[in-house]
Amino acid sequence: MSRITRLLSCALLLLAAASSPAAEPVEAARGLVRRLLGDRADRFVLEQIPPEDGRDVFEIETVDGLLAAAECVRDAGYTRWDAHSPFPVHGLNDAMGLRPTRLPWLVLTAGAIGVAFGLGLQYYTNAVDYKYIISGKPIFSLPANIPPTLELTILFAALAAFVGMIALNGLPQWYHALFTRPRFRRVTADRFFISIEATDPQFDPVRTRALLESLGGSVIEEVED
Repeated sequence: MSRITRLLSCALLLLAAASSPAAEPVEAARGLVRRLLGDRADRFVLEQIPPEDGRDVFEIETVDGLLAAAECVRDAGYTRWDAHSPFPVHGLNDAMGLRPTRLPWLVLTAGAIGVAFGLGLQYYTNAVDYKYIISGKPIFSLPANIPPTLELTILFAALAAFVGMIALNGLPQWYHALFTRPRFRRVTADRFFISIEATDPQFDPVRTRALLESLGGSVIEEVED
């Protein structure tokens, strides 16, 4: 299914979800999932949870459901959202439209700085600040200075990898509103979730909820910080 086709499907499902009878939410969700995914809809298991705060919520229990929902949310133009899974899901990065990480470039840059710093420091101390003149040997010899340079390269690259990974992942994050939801605890066991931040430029309480409902989404629930 092409990107344009998925966008059109999402738009149609939003309209359909808004007009679906509230008396049969499970059948409405099942029909919408079937219209979106066709033959793949049979892989979904839709479960109606007892209403919370006067709302019906749904969960998709399969990896295929998570991937399909992530693709639709991505194609709908959302940028501040995340997918949560109890284990790594192959293909989820592509489904979410995540660009390649910048961490390798940070590590490469830090390693290059380590090389320059190591060689520069040794050259300054041995050939400029305090020259050693021993039996006519050169003041600065590259082979003799490779081991310290290598160690500084590894040190700078390792620190960049550690600090860069933490910073790019937004860690440490001591608190998030999702941590307060009892159902979200199952994300470490057997459930998949998609969360969309209210700060997303595309976020609208009605349209966003309708989109998630049209996908038979993870747990559809408003979470306040």
